[in-house]
Amino acid sequence: MVSRRLLPLRPDELDEEQRAFLTALDERPRPVQRGADGSLEGPFDAMLRAPRSGVALQGVGAALRYRGVLSDRERELAILLVAAHHRAAFEWHAHAPLARAAGLPDALVESVRTGGAVEPVDPGERVVAVAVTQLLTTGDVDDPTWAAAVGALGEAGAVELTTVVGYYSLLALQMRVLRVPLPEGAAPVVFPA
Repeated sequence: MVSRRLLPLRPDELDEEQRAFLTALDERPRPVQRGADGSLEGPFDAMLRAPRSGVALQGVGAALRYRGVLSDRERELAILLVAAHHRAAFEWHAHAPLARAAGLPDALVESVRTGGAVEPVDPGERVVAVAVTQLLTTGDVDDPTWAAAVGALGEAGAVELTTVVGYYSLLALQMRVLRVPLPEGAAPVVFPA
């Protein structure tokens, strides 16, 4: 296992700007995961290092999670596709349970993780799977897929979907560069080679 590049910041090590950001994170609808020493886990410890951009990033994430137009199932499916594509274990660890809680079938979640066929029954979710896969593999979405996304999700939903892919790809890449580990005691996430 590769060593993390940043030691987690404990609450007593934060400067004033970082403490203000931590307070804002604590006021989110879903609590941020913390280590035994009170340090933040996942992408949030990295956001504390650069709190000015961290505040903006967290704002985008909160808008997507709590005020977006995509259904929970559509959003979580997109996030899992991003996590599997980038082999982002922490992102998978955090969002697979949310996807299941939103009602995505276990078999579908497992197909995403293993790289199997992702063919949701729901038409909107099917469009999400096609559009996100196309975006991740080609960097673009072709005209028929875009039209299908707008038809199924609305214009706002189709635009938001591209934002979800970009935001969670950014987090996946940042956590990879910083070698962010899974929380202590978490089951390993294995993606096929």
